[in-house]
Amino acid sequence: MQKLLAYPLTILYLLFFGLTLLIFHPIQIICHKIFGYEAHKRSVSILNLCLIRCTHFLGTRYTFTNPHKIPEDRPLIIIANHQSMNDIPPIIWFMRDYHPKFVSKQELGKGIPSVSYNLRHGGSVLIDRKDGKQALTEISKLGTYIEKYRRSAVIFPEGTRSRTGHPKKFQTTGLKVLMKKAPSALLVPISINNSWKMLRYGKFPYGIGNHLTFHVHPPIENSSNAEEVIAEIEKQISEQVISFK
Repeated sequence: MQKLLAYPLTILYLLFFGLTLLIFHPIQIICHKIFGYEAHKRSVSILNLCLIRCTHFLGTRYTFTNPHKIPEDRPLIIIANHQSMNDIPPIIWFMRDYHPKFVSKQELGKGIPSVSYNLRHGGSVLIDRKDGKQALTEISKLGTYIEKYRRSAVIFPEGTRSRTGHPKKFQTTGLKVLMKKAPSALLVPISINNSWKMLRYGKFPYGIGNHLTFHVHPPIENSSNAEEVIAEIEKQISEQVISFK
């Protein structure tokens, strides 16, 4: 019965989702080309709030827990598990004060209204997952960028999303490059739960009635012992995901 109800709700969601992307695409271009970075950044934040609101047609609820006073005058490396593309709008909106930029796959850099434009012009980097050298070069550029401008990089070290919600083993090379290129960055782990349920039936229909949670862990200093720090972050994230089930 739930899956049957999901069909009309998904159509309604996709209609508003598509309209939102189309409306914000020219808004982004105007903000970026005429008013500059800050205006473009604000347009992207509001875009992602609207994308969150679109998922309410599916009965989706969100809880974003961040009890920590994270400084805004330092670069951040935000590290999270990855369950679906629905992980991204809440991070952009709720962490908007920290100017989040993403390590994204190259395919997202063209053909998607609003999304592709932001990835190309908003400070994020696009990597070819089949070309390790190119990927590390781009990640290195992002690390240098956030160190210089005191912004934040978001990375999903699992590499690909978990289709069952169960945490995957971290691939640490890209994260180590970010840590090296942004030595003053604070590391901010986030555990994401239930985002995978949005795609429990595949791409159509979407799952309905889900409660997505985002738990921000205490920030960690970017110490010289990257292996130990990353292992601790992976443990924190994974335990919060597993314990939530």
